[in-house]
Amino acid sequence: MSRLRIFEAEQPQALPSVHEDHAAIARELAKVGVRFEQWAASQPVEPGASQDEVIAAYRGDIDRLMREEGYQSVDVISLTPDHPDRAALRQKFLSEHTHSEDEVRFFVAGAGQFTLHIGDRIYDVLCEQGDLIGVPDGTRHWFDMSEAPYFVAIRLFTNKEGWVANFTGSDIALNFPRMQPLATAA
Repeated sequence: MSRLRIFEAEQPQALPSVHEDHAAIARELAKVGVRFEQWAASQPVEPGASQDEVIAAYRGDIDRLMREEGYQSVDVISLTPDHPDRAALRQKFLSEHTHSEDEVRFFVAGAGQFTLHIGDRIYDVLCEQGDLIGVPDGTRHWFDMSEAPYFVAIRLFTNKEGWVANFTGSDIALNFPRMQPLATAA
């Protein structure tokens, strides 16, 4: 289940406000300029589907977003718990950083946790299958995929070559919860 927790940046131990209803999450994030949508596939997406098949299943929403926001390219990224570089890949984005363009991710499968530092608040967003998040350029944030990552995500870019993490040097991310591994079916 998707979830938004809102913390006070200076009081990470205080109980956050929690939202689990998609409309409430979208409403709270819209207040700070963050896009949060749910998409449904126009055709079934089988496990192991090619990048072209995944993109085709969401082509209507992808094209709409490209028209609305001027994104120029799209691709698909996936990561599984058995990936040999999973720890290094996770570590890469656990520190607060910004980008010079929007960070847009749609979760076709699995989950990821975006944590946004906006003003004096921390917006911790657990995105799961069917969720799209659009983090505006310049927004301080970090991303966690857990110790056992599993996700397939569509990424949209204005300039794929220009997508670079600019680290802030702050250690604020150490004060807030990390993503827990997804439960697996027995």
